[in-house]
Amino acid sequence: MLIYIDNHSGVPIYDQIYTQIKTHIIKGELKENEMLPSIRSLAKELRISVITTKRAYEELDKEGFVYTVPAKGCFVAKRNTELIKEQSIMRLEEMINLAVGFARENGISKNELLEIIKNETEEMI
Repeated sequence: MLIYIDNHSGVPIYDQIYTQIKTHIIKGELKENEMLPSIRSLAKELRISVITTKRAYEELDKEGFVYTVPAKGCFVAKRNTELIKEQSIMRLEEMINLAVGFARENGISKNELLEIIKNETEEMI
């Protein structure tokens, strides 16, 4: 599992770890019941605080992406793909609402906004 930390992004390090591990799980790169690196070993590998790594793992646990076995470690939880998709759609709707509001405030028409979305999503297809 590869995790990249960008110290210049403005995104908290724990959030970068959380997001990247979550992405690995959603994409199926980390399989159900697969053990994650220990908090200490990941912190050492990334040269960050154990507390930072622990916070990322706690967020993953709270969101249901991993489960912790005392004295054993963190493992990838069974994926509830419908729940994950529903949460992703809700987040996407929030982002679109922000984009629509931004467009409205800056005089960008509906057609211009749709063209931007079309151009940004061409590589997806």
